[in-house]
Amino acid sequence: MMATTHVFAALAVVVPVAVTAPTLATPLAVGAILGGLAPDIDLVLEHRRSFHFPVVGLAIVVPAVGLAIVAPSSLTAAVAAVAVAAWLHAASDAIGGGPEMDPWNDRSERAVYDHARGVWIRPRRWIRYDGAPEDAALAVALSIPTLVVFEGWVRVLALVGVAVSIGYALVRRRMVSWVPDWLE
Repeated sequence: MMATTHVFAALAVVVPVAVTAPTLATPLAVGAILGGLAPDIDLVLEHRRSFHFPVVGLAIVVPAVGLAIVAPSSLTAAVAAVAVAAWLHAASDAIGGGPEMDPWNDRSERAVYDHARGVWIRPRRWIRYDGAPEDAALAVALSIPTLVVFEGWVRVLALVGVAVSIGYALVRRRMVSWVPDWLE
């Protein structure tokens, strides 16, 4: 899935908390955005293995959320949002395709690595590849709670994210021909 889809999913998850605790809305949004993007730092390493923890990540999520519930503050809310968003990103990569540049030609059976069992989780391909039309549709749908609940810079960033999602989906399949061979 696209990075924007991951971010919108993370923001949608924190929306109920932001509604019930509006003073935590900004830290929750910052945490959701950072956590939604963070796992893809491994694009320069072994993508979907180095910083993706779809199973082991729960070991961080549970205490982070627990601490935020017991001792709510801007910091604990942001940390919990980062943990939940990063885990959600890693876990949801299994519903898409593999990490290859051209999944319509070279389909991998590696969606995301499960460090607990030491195996790759196979892709479900409900979203065929990042930037697929269904990925853009999901990103737009997931952006709606953010656009309704958040204000200011978060709403503006969400609108930019929607535009980026749609634009990326429109050019995604052509992008493979633009990538130099040494980057593949």
